[in-house]
Amino acid sequence: MKFHYAKRLESFQAGIFAILNEKKEELIRQGREVYNLSVGTPDFKPAPHVMEAFQKACEDPENYKYALTDMPELLDAVAGHYQKRYGVHIERDEIMSVNGSQEGIAHIALALCDAGDIVLVPNPGYPIFTVGPFLCGARVETYDLKKENNFLPDFDGIPEEVARKTKFMIVSYPLNPVCVAADDGMYERLIRFAEKYEIIILHDNAYSDIIYDGRKGGSFLAYEGAKDVGVEFYSLSKSYNLTGARISFVIGNKEIIRKFQTVRSQIDYGVFKPVQYGAIAALTGPQDGVISQCAEYERRNKALCGGLRRIGWNVPDSEGTMFVWAPIPESYTSSEKFCMDLAEKTGVLCTPGSSFGSLGEGYVRFALVRDVPAIEKLVRVIDESGILKA
Repeated sequence: MKFHYAKRLESFQAGIFAILNEKKEELIRQGREVYNLSVGTPDFKPAPHVMEAFQKACEDPENYKYALTDMPELLDAVAGHYQKRYGVHIERDEIMSVNGSQEGIAHIALALCDAGDIVLVPNPGYPIFTVGPFLCGARVETYDLKKENNFLPDFDGIPEEVARKTKFMIVSYPLNPVCVAADDGMYERLIRFAEKYEIIILHDNAYSDIIYDGRKGGSFLAYEGAKDVGVEFYSLSKSYNLTGARISFVIGNKEIIRKFQTVRSQIDYGVFKPVQYGAIAALTGPQDGVISQCAEYERRNKALCGGLRRIGWNVPDSEGTMFVWAPIPESYTSSEKFCMDLAEKTGVLCTPGSSFGSLGEGYVRFALVRDVPAIEKLVRVIDESGILKA
């Protein structure tokens, strides 16, 4: 029997991370030392009190039933954290959980747009931003993030005919992959832009706890008018090292929350209760680990960027996120070719910028998932390989 599949699958090719993983396995089979800085999986452990909360909840058979809704204690924990951490007052009906921001960002499009609607996403930007709109049959338009504008949106550069037809716009700072933070002015302009054209804003706030050089990571919702125009995705994956637990929150405009809850009630039975208890422990417990972890990421950031500059590769320090955004050496024109050559000559794996959009070409992204001694070693390996002099 011949099977016929959806034509939309033709748009999904083998992901770059699968390709890089194959390269990693090949190098390991050759007995090579590999420095895998391609995938942003934290190498830190969750805090003991968070793991204890998971474990205790797992011992109760009642917690294995459908969750269906968010526990009131969880909603209160999120609201309390936002008040304490960001100075933002949140009501219970302005919060909902999702199984990770990636899942939430993909599925919220089902509640916000129809076939033919326009959705604005950043270029370069995280690939999941385009998936939800694409599956809904929406028309994805990109707004350019350029070095000369410090990788911030140029709202005046977005054509008015596009802005007037845009249903929602995805924004994220500190931004993966370009590793910059936004100032107050950007958020104020963003809200005015959304109000003028009646655009819903989705702000992906995954990295406000990983930010450097004295900057203070904040929340989109702290700005006047933000709740009137959109919502924020807040993830526990990177701040609390809970990537596999898949727990994030959508916070903000209560009407958007209500509509999204309607969609998710048809496709999901709620977040596993032990995960909810773990999230409560993370948000209400000591935050020292979050702060010390950020300091360690900053040491790694300085070790990698400063080390690469010392050997002749002009890589700017990251302003935030657990990544570094590096322009490829002048002797290369393809980020993917450079990544493969770098892996072959040094065992260092990074991600080509082209996988994040057309304006990502000319850059590579490193994940800060090795400690400082390992980073210092791989810098020496890169220097000794001669790839920067090719």
